[in-house]
Amino acid sequence: MKVALIVEWLDGWRGGAETSTQQFIHELADLGVRLEVITRSHIASRPGVAVQTIRAGGPSRALQSLRFSRLADQAASRCGADVIHAISPSLAANVYQPRGGTYAETILRNRALRRTRAGRMLKHLAQHVNLKQRLLLKLERRMLARPDPPVVLALSDYVARQLRDHYGVPAERIRKVFNGVQADDADAATRAQHRHEVRELYAVRADDVLALCVAHNFHLKGVRTLIDAAAVLRSSRRQGALKILVVGKARTAPWVGLVRRRGVDDLVQFVGPTQRIQQFYHAADFLAHPTFYDPCSRVVLEALASGIPAITTRYDGAAEMVSEGQTGFVLDAPEDAATLADRMGRMLDDATRTRMRAAVGIQPAADMRRHAAEVLAVYHNLRKGLAR
Repeated sequence: MKVALIVEWLDGWRGGAETSTQQFIHELADLGVRLEVITRSHIASRPGVAVQTIRAGGPSRALQSLRFSRLADQAASRCGADVIHAISPSLAANVYQPRGGTYAETILRNRALRRTRAGRMLKHLAQHVNLKQRLLLKLERRMLARPDPPVVLALSDYVARQLRDHYGVPAERIRKVFNGVQADDADAATRAQHRHEVRELYAVRADDVLALCVAHNFHLKGVRTLIDAAAVLRSSRRQGALKILVVGKARTAPWVGLVRRRGVDDLVQFVGPTQRIQQFYHAADFLAHPTFYDPCSRVVLEALASGIPAITTRYDGAAEMVSEGQTGFVLDAPEDAATLADRMGRMLDDATRTRMRAAVGIQPAADMRRHAAEVLAVYHNLRKGLAR
């Protein structure tokens, strides 16, 4: 089977959605799918995966994205694919998979980052004049309202709700194919070595309780709430032996200033980006991910796959993998530092962490190979329908 995959950007440094898409492509190719990847990124082709890089010039980012969409549709229609699978909006697609969630929900959740009503109103005005955002939202809405609309793959129940609530996509056109990550096959000796090396590097003692936060967009992923929660724990003298490592490529200078003002600079360290994230999961005792928006967080799934419990929010599709009080906690409000502090405080208890790690260890992993196989089954069913 030949599949044309349309995705505007595929560079791993851009974030979790791009990294996840790369892993998905790898697994599809291993399942025997011949892929024609149509993208603006400069990614090397390999056996089973032909990459066609589209040069989409233009006077603005909005017009570049619009030009890419048009040129990608033309390229996909010419390449003789059995299925056209779009991750970026496409009017030629048979299958649409918004791996970053819908544009309508993305706009709403970015507005929710503002902590005051006036701030949210200003953000709404800024979004209204954001030409790229408006064009992509319009294109997504137009694609889903076509007379011959694509089958839509939802990474989580949360994304399925977005499709119904924002666009009225009927349930029979939505296929839930839960997100996946690569398995963590490290043995006990390797995990112990990683735990020692990372903790030694960042002066985290063996008996400290280490919370890990992984994010590139610190604002969207709730790093401010995490810092505020650390301050709540400090003021209530409940911080115990807590240490927090924040991994990611954001500009850290303003955040270093914030932890100093909050009086938690001895608890929180910003360590920059890493190419060895698995070692950090092995070093940590739990993941803290108070995100304002994630269609299905890769870092939460990776943490669980590595055997550590996770704290996230109901605005994360990966929350459906977190059993409340058993394998982690799910917050109702990403800005609620007091509740996050309470849940982190519970994680400081040795017996609680031991019980949770045991529960995480026996639950099924969200595996990317399984995810790719389920998508392939959708392709086969769709192909049968198109042949009739």
